[in-house]
Amino acid sequence: MSEQEKFDRIDLENGAFETRVTRKYTRRKPYEKQDPRIIKAVIPGSVAEIHAKVGKAVKKGETLMTLEAMKMLNRIPAPMDGTVRAIRIRQDEKVYKGQVLIEIE
Repeated sequence: MSEQEKFDRIDLENGAFETRVTRKYTRRKPYEKQDPRIIKAVIPGSVAEIHAKVGKAVKKGETLMTLEAMKMLNRIPAPMDGTVRAIRIRQDEKVYKGQVLIEIE
């Protein structure tokens, strides 16, 4: 290995690694840990049905809404027990990837 092939240490959630860092890696958007109380769209689509109501108690795994994406209906479950604090979308609304859908407290 030549001196040009420099390795850098990268600390991740599951350990530290030695690797050659690429230009693409150094320009990436930094990782942000997801807040489980804020449900975001993982793919673009449209809101097919909203099952949740503001102030309603929900259990982990309970369906909060149904998102239609790529001709498929996707159930969006509650990631934890809690109360619906806010619903940020409307029925039939088009949503984009990363858009906040529902907040739980």
